Amino acid sequence: MNETREIHPFVGAIDIDGRRYAVSIEISFDDVEHIGHLRFADEEWESDEGISDQVGITGRSPNEIMRAARSLSGEELSQRYRRALSTTRRFHGLRKATEDVLANIRHLAKVSTSMRAGLLDVDDAAREIDATEQRLVDMVRQLRGFAGFAR
Repeated sequence: MNETREIHPFVGAIDIDGRRYAVSIEISFDDVEHIGHLRFADEEWESDEGISDQVGITGRSPNEIMRAARSLSGEELSQRYRRALSTTRRFHGLRKATEDVLANIRHLAKVSTSMRAGLLDVDDAAREIDATEQRLVDMVRQLRGFAGFAR
C-alpha cells in the first residue's frame, strides 16, 4: 500500500472561547479512498501544528473532500473542534506547562539583561535568577506527568 498525504492550508477559521483557530485539512490516499482530517491550530501559536479531528471526511478525490470540508458550517467546525479537543484534552496540561517554562526562560533573560545594563543590583538579580532557575527545575520535573507518564 502506497499512502500519499497532502495538506491544504486553509479551510476556514473559527472562534471558540475567545480564541481563533485556523482550520486546515490533511488529505491522504490509501489506494482505496481519499480521507481528510481537519486540523485546528491556534492562530496565536506560530508553530502550532494543531489538533486533528480523528473522524475523517471521505471522498473520491481531494477536491471532493475540500468541497465537503468547506461546506461545513461554523457550528459544525466548532463541534468537530470540540470532539478533537476531547481526545487530546490530557495534553493541555503539557501545553500550559510548556508556556510557563517559556515564560520563565524569557523572565530569566530579562533579569540577566537588566543586570548587565545596570538596571538591577547584581545581588538582587542573582537571587531572582536562582529563584527562576528553581521554578524551571520544578516545572521540568512535572512535565513527565503532564505528558501522561507516571513515575
